[in-house]
Amino acid sequence: MAARSGSMAPADRAAVSPLKRMDLAKVRGAAERVAGSLGLEIFDVEWKIGKQRFLRVYIDRLPGPQNPEALGVTHKDCERVSEELSVILDVEDLVPGPSYVLEVSSPGLDRKLVKPADYERFAGRLAKVWLNEPVENQNYLEGRLAGYADGLVKLALKNREVQFPFAGIKKANLVVEI
Repeated sequence: MAARSGSMAPADRAAVSPLKRMDLAKVRGAAERVAGSLGLEIFDVEWKIGKQRFLRVYIDRLPGPQNPEALGVTHKDCERVSEELSVILDVEDLVPGPSYVLEVSSPGLDRKLVKPADYERFAGRLAKVWLNEPVENQNYLEGRLAGYADGLVKLALKNREVQFPFAGIKKANLVVEI
């Protein structure tokens, strides 16, 4: 049935079902169920529309008792999540509309820092941080993560340590060190 616009009566408009919108929270929930069953966590979920429609799911493996060797995400992890999540997305019709590409990967070595726990987990690692409000007249800082406490992120610069509110971070990511 083709939808017409403009001259439809209110009763006719109700009979035409609008395109189902994608609920990214439901997609994230499905991804979390799959990842959790495999000992992984969801780092981020992105929906991009360009020439193709892309659903990107970033998975991570946290350090801890369930991961004593502190292993990272493997290609096999990505493959398993992709296969299992693809079935759920199709069965639950969580990505309506035409075809799309499902891409599952790790956050990468230069990963975004998005949660307060990231600043603790990667303490000692080099990071770039862009701030909404300047700290010591700078909106951009690069230094070693020195932790997180009471809503404040600590960053060790060359000769001093600075603190700034987590809420004041515009963007932050790790720097790859070779």
